[in-house]
Amino acid sequence: MIHQYKNNGYNIVLDVNRGSVHVVDDCVYDAIPMVEPVVKKGLSKEEELAAAIEACKDLPYGQEEMREVCEELLALKDAGQLYTEDIYEKYIGDFKKRETVVKALCLHIAHDCNLACKYCFAEEGEYHGRRALMSFEVGKKALDFLVQNSGNRVNLEVDFFGGEPLMNWDVVKHLVAYGRSLEEPYHKKFRFTLTTNGVLLNDEILEFVNREMSNIVLSIDGRKEVHDKMRPFRGGQGSYDQIVPKFQKVAKSRDQMNYYVRGTFTRNNLDFSKDVEHLADLGFEQISVEPVVAKPEDSYALRDEDIPKLLEEYDNLAKELIRRRKEGKGVNFFHFMIDLDGGPCVAKRLSGCGSGTEYLAVTPWGDFYPCHQFVGQEEFLMGNVDEGIVRTDIRDEFKTCNVYAKEKCKNCFAKFYCSGGCAANSYNFHGKINDAYDLGCELQRKRVECAIMIKAALAE
Repeated sequence: MIHQYKNNGYNIVLDVNRGSVHVVDDCVYDAIPMVEPVVKKGLSKEEELAAAIEACKDLPYGQEEMREVCEELLALKDAGQLYTEDIYEKYIGDFKKRETVVKALCLHIAHDCNLACKYCFAEEGEYHGRRALMSFEVGKKALDFLVQNSGNRVNLEVDFFGGEPLMNWDVVKHLVAYGRSLEEPYHKKFRFTLTTNGVLLNDEILEFVNREMSNIVLSIDGRKEVHDKMRPFRGGQGSYDQIVPKFQKVAKSRDQMNYYVRGTFTRNNLDFSKDVEHLADLGFEQISVEPVVAKPEDSYALRDEDIPKLLEEYDNLAKELIRRRKEGKGVNFFHFMIDLDGGPCVAKRLSGCGSGTEYLAVTPWGDFYPCHQFVGQEEFLMGNVDEGIVRTDIRDEFKTCNVYAKEKCKNCFAKFYCSGGCAANSYNFHGKINDAYDLGCELQRKRVECAIMIKAALAE
């Protein structure tokens, strides 16, 4: 499968199955789709070249130039860099049968929050249920479960999540200590992360986080007026002024590495590129600002008519990030970070994020769900820390969740970068996990295109 597009003056060609990227001139760009049907005919080399030249005869270029272009394209084909076949689909059956190994847990350490974010899918931390804090005993059992179900995998991940996890900070600290105590006897290594709104962040917590946490995610939406509108305290006052100095201190203390400031854009700020720029101007170098996923009736929900503006914003943002990088003021924008050397690994191509199989969410009372976005939806309750996974049928259903099971993904050039998208979004919009969230797909495709274009621009 070949995807071609023009962006910011570049002619870009992506071989979807191989992951190879080519920046080409107009002649090559125009010839690529003409030659593609030829290479699928199984011709001899001489016949293939003659057929390729014939296929391109109506293009407005000289005969000798077209011969050189066709020779170049066929050489790329022979080198496995263009017109490649999908070699993964035939393995999907065996891949789904492999033993399930759990490698990551999202611990809902607090189903409570000190903010009242308007777009919160967790309903101010309650997740369709009651306010609760995870006990050390429940968290301990969750870590034991992870170790016991991780097979030979050494590196394990645990994210302290909420609500707001700092509202249960003592338990977080004790669970980190308990996890460390399991590492040597079980030959494991825990990678702890923390997601926080920053309200309760202080020097003591930061010192612990910097010592024990591999990553910290800091929630901020961008410009003050944007942030305060959607992320207020329960009394309605904004939280921007209180958290920004703390977040700047975090970024500096971690040498601008191993953290993200993570925002959400809504219909209230379709010009979200300005929020990314604002966060960069505040000194943050690791930034993620993501589209809200909301019910259509919500006033802040993104709509289909917003898509052209959002696509334009991604283009604007890509150009701005190139400018900053060339001026020595580069930042990493999460959705523009693509590995063009290794490409998506086989496991990610075939299993996506691993929700419901390799990755599970744990509620304060110890229930297992496929991921944090399914928590509170009882039809996805998989088990608990005392009994383990009792609904193996749910796990098996999530094993089938991949790009080959989704009709919308089959001919999408971005499928190996998003691995079929979010199962929770699919379920919430279509009632099944093997569909795709259409608006999100539109944005994902643009993000992939912009990410590749940035690589091309910075390679000059």
